[in-house]
Amino acid sequence: MPKEKFKTIYVCTSCGETSPRWMGKCPSCGAWNTMVEDVVREEKKPAGLGASASRAAGSGGLVARKLADISATEERSRIITGISELDRVLGGGIVLGSVVLLGGEPGAGKSTLLLQLCGAISSKVDVLYITGEESTRQIKLRAMRLAVPQENISLAAETDIGSICDLIEADKPGLVVIDSIQTMHCADISSSAGSVSQVKECTARLLTVAKTHEIPTFIVGHVNKDGAIAGPKVMEHIVDTVLYFEGDKMLPYRVLRAAKNRYGSTNEIGMFDMTGKGLKVIENPSQLLLEGRPIGVSGNCVACTMEGTRPILSEIQALVSKTAFGTPRRAASGFDFNRMNLLNAVLEKRAGYFLGNLDVYINIVGGLDLDETACDLAVCMAIVSSMLDRPVPDDMIAIGEVGLGGEVRSVINLELRLREAQRMGFARAVVPKHSLKQINPNDFPELELIGVTYVRQAVGLL
Repeated sequence: MPKEKFKTIYVCTSCGETSPRWMGKCPSCGAWNTMVEDVVREEKKPAGLGASASRAAGSGGLVARKLADISATEERSRIITGISELDRVLGGGIVLGSVVLLGGEPGAGKSTLLLQLCGAISSKVDVLYITGEESTRQIKLRAMRLAVPQENISLAAETDIGSICDLIEADKPGLVVIDSIQTMHCADISSSAGSVSQVKECTARLLTVAKTHEIPTFIVGHVNKDGAIAGPKVMEHIVDTVLYFEGDKMLPYRVLRAAKNRYGSTNEIGMFDMTGKGLKVIENPSQLLLEGRPIGVSGNCVACTMEGTRPILSEIQALVSKTAFGTPRRAASGFDFNRMNLLNAVLEKRAGYFLGNLDVYINIVGGLDLDETACDLAVCMAIVSSMLDRPVPDDMIAIGEVGLGGEVRSVINLELRLREAQRMGFARAVVPKHSLKQINPNDFPELELIGVTYVRQAVGLL
């Protein structure tokens, strides 16, 4: 029997480019320090096209179907999980045959969420849970703690991808969970589990089984120190949906975001509260983020950001103090640092507030990242409020984008933001003046709309 030959290659974890030697910069995508060593088996190249042709002939050949003949109105095009926040992020439920990659920091709650998902839909379909990190007894103990229904959930502790695919094809469950892809290995590849080639090959095989039998599959992926899912970037291109489970370990709630979704929007987020009995859906994120808001304290202002179709109110805190160094400090948590410096320059140039000898700190309460320009006006009002030590009225909310000329520009979905502010009990809203022509003030009887043209007018309300 001929001895197998192996060779060492270097694979880019960002784009999947291969090279026979290590390079500091990937020649394909230009990323630095992404080439990792991998050992693969040398495959003999077929002499011609006869081998592939004979395989096709032996299996009956490839048959194509007319697009018009393919039905898209099956009784179950999606599986509704019953977990409203998860359904929102997925675009209305789980699409049959879809492959979903779920990543997140260790301890964020990935396994907890998927086990609760299994329990939620076990009354509709049979579920197969494959674990490569824990034993079946450990999964059983977690299921008991979470009070998960266990009748239609099957467990298997296995890491060989060939055996797993055979089991899926034999049982044909309604949902498959793989926890996690970095622990799986393919016997045809000599490299260790978690390597680039192993992760890519295992994901490709799971995708083939899922698409062939229309079995939705959830795959857990570890993240590296940069926060990206470990493994080659091509793995994210293979799957249909990429979800990130975010959250600070010191805070009880978690945020589920979609970085890629072939069957829905990537702008939606889902919010969960981590409790001792598992993850609970947060139906009203605005109320949660505004709980404990200080009353009558300077430097606080409420903004409204859009996460997909959902408006969320968030508190912006600013602290302006005299610097003790030659160069004043600037720091932002949950807000873009460069955007904060831009707004500081606008306040100095256009509104006359000198911040050159003052430290400025911005904090977004609750751990959310506000990357929308509609929060600019609230940030400016919070900075000036802290600088003058004049509190922003507790029943006031600020919505608007601030330009370099000091003008307050309109924002999208203003009506949705104002409805959310009115529902949460706010009495006054500072908005762009020219946006008042596009909305009907009678739709907001409990909300006084204050139109401003320049940021100087807005901070003058303090």
